[in-house]
Amino acid sequence: MPTTSRRKRRDAPPPRTGSGEFDTLRGFLDYLRASIAAKVDGAPEPQVRTAAVPSGTNLLGLLNHLTCVERSMFLGDTVTDWQATFQAAPTDAVADVVARYRETVERANEVLDGCTDLTAPIPRPGRPAPSVRWALAHMIEETGRHAGHADIIRELIDGATGR
Repeated sequence: MPTTSRRKRRDAPPPRTGSGEFDTLRGFLDYLRASIAAKVDGAPEPQVRTAAVPSGTNLLGLLNHLTCVERSMFLGDTVTDWQATFQAAPTDAVADVVARYRETVERANEVLDGCTDLTAPIPRPGRPAPSVRWALAHMIEETGRHAGHADIIRELIDGATGR
């Protein structure tokens, strides 16, 4: 049960993007990225770290995980324990995790800004890469799934709804 009265935010509509496939994919990914960052930003301690379901999923861990996925997909980072990415460090404040996610998204967008062919591999160093199209579609799916989890968890924490 939420600990405070219900706060409703106005939902942002899906993006209106250009007519091209690349602009549409980027538009939807950026829309979802902004949604999850806003959902975590300002969430109260310690509830932001508290497991909301038996699997241990918590709001701050979701954003930490998405930061790692973005870094792996677009910046070439190697992740050896994906399950561990679902927990933020105990010393990380909410603002730290949100800022790290936003900075990672900025860097990932710099990589994407240099991509002009959706069939070409993502230019990430050190290992084989999927096509730009596949990477964008996967990140939309991954971010959208976890943004949905975050919506529910944030509402359980303090009643905040909407993007």
